[in-house]
This record gives sequence, structure tokens and C-alpha cells, in this order.
Amino acid sequence: MPEGPEIRRAADRLAAAVAGQPLVRADFAFPALKRFERTLPGSRILSITPRGKALLTAFDNGWTLYTHNQLYGVWHVAGPGERPDTTRSLRVALETRRASILLYSASDIELWRSDDIESHPFLQGLGPDVLDTTLDAATVAARLQSPAFRGRALGALLLDQGFLAGMGNYLRAEVLFDAGLHPSLRPRDLDARQTARLAEALLAMPRLSYATRGIEPTRGMRADYLAREGEAFRFRVFQRDGQPCERCGTPLERIASQSRPLFLCPHCQPARPPK
Repeated sequence: MPEGPEIRRAADRLAAAVAGQPLVRADFAFPALKRFERTLPGSRILSITPRGKALLTAFDNGWTLYTHNQLYGVWHVAGPGERPDTTRSLRVALETRRASILLYSASDIELWRSDDIESHPFLQGLGPDVLDTTLDAATVAARLQSPAFRGRALGALLLDQGFLAGMGNYLRAEVLFDAGLHPSLRPRDLDARQTARLAEALLAMPRLSYATRGIEPTRGMRADYLAREGEAFRFRVFQRDGQPCERCGTPLERIASQSRPLFLCPHCQPARPPK
């Protein structure tokens, strides 16, 4: 499943294609949404913003499209009237005179009045978004040690969107490695220094991934598009089991955590019994 950085990059790409433009056509695969094929054309797309792993597409007629890609959904940008050659099922098509944005294979799709969208059950259950630039490490540290979360094993907690929205499996592995913590530890097992380091990693890793992951230098690319030396995002533990740890040389391991694979260094991230 795409994680917060991938969803935000998708939102940026979709908004760049159609934001501010009036719709000329809207198509929905689900019968409950068919009536909007008549009412949305003519309205403008105000914004396309991520909330955790969901996208909110706001229109100037007072409606907002809620979509969640889940495991298989994917957005495409195409020319007006164009449809990619794919075996995927088209669920949503929003078309302007300049471009079309197309959602395939997703099933979690709803239209809500914009004034009511914050009442959506998924949004109600979200914690702060790790890519929200107003979220700081002190707030995350306090959240880690709050009664609701301090007794949870980190391997489970870091996948809980009610703790921090936008986290996911690769980010979980990279954050825990950066903080030097084993997934079996709980926030209450950590001292103040460990808590602060984990809080900082929980913000730094997603933001670095959003800013740099997937960007490769090419001839003529503006220098300010490139990560500063040493900052480009790359996996240090995720899917690198059997390879040497970059810190200590110990072979990295793959374990199961919350029915998901989790990658770690057994030396740099020792399992310690709870206090």
C-alpha cells in the first residue's frame, strides 16, 4: 500500500494537472455516484490534498470527493479524453480541457458535502499527519508517552493511523533503524533521549522520503530539485535482509510484525525485555 509520501506526491501530480480548472466531464463506476456525472461538470477543482493515505478532491460547488487507494487503487494523469491501455477497472474519471485524472481499481470512493467532510469516519480516526509541517517533534514525543499509546509495542504502534497518519511498512522499518529501537519495545520502555530520537525520526524519515525518494539526477535538472549530498532517501534496512548493516556490518534480518515483514539490524536494534 502506498504510504504518506507516495500519496502526497500523487496529490501534487494530480493537482498540477487539473487544479483551478473547470470540469467538462465526470464519470463514476458506482451507481450511487452516477448523479454527480450531471452536477459536477462546470465546477472547478479547488484542491487535491492528502489526509494520511486518503485523498480529498474539493470542488467549488460545495462537494468533496473522498478516495482511498487501499491496496490496489492507482491514479493516472492523461490527456483529455485519453484512457491508458490497461486491464484495470476505471472507477473515477475527472476531465478538464487540459487533462484527465483517472482512478483505477479502488473501491473506497465517496462524495461528501465539503462542510461535512471532517465527519468522515476514516478522517475522524486519523492522528496528526507526519507530513504536516506544523507538527513538531515535541508534540510527537508527548503523543508517544500519552496513556493511549505508551503501552503499545512500537512495531504495531507505528502502523496505527490513529497514532500518526501516513506511516506505513517501509517507513516503520526505516524509522526504527534510525532510532536504534527494536519493534518489541514500548514507548514506556524508552528514556527521554530515546523518546526524543524516535520522535525526530518519525518526522524526518517521511519528510525526506517525500522530498527525495525516486528523484534521480538527470542532465539539465535544476540543482535545487536535487537532494543535498547525503540526504537522498534510500532504504537502509527495508528489504535488505541478509545484507550487512551499514553501521556495524551485522547481517540484517527479516521478522514478522503485525502480519507484515519488518527488517532490522539485530545488533543496532537489540530486543530488550520491558522494564
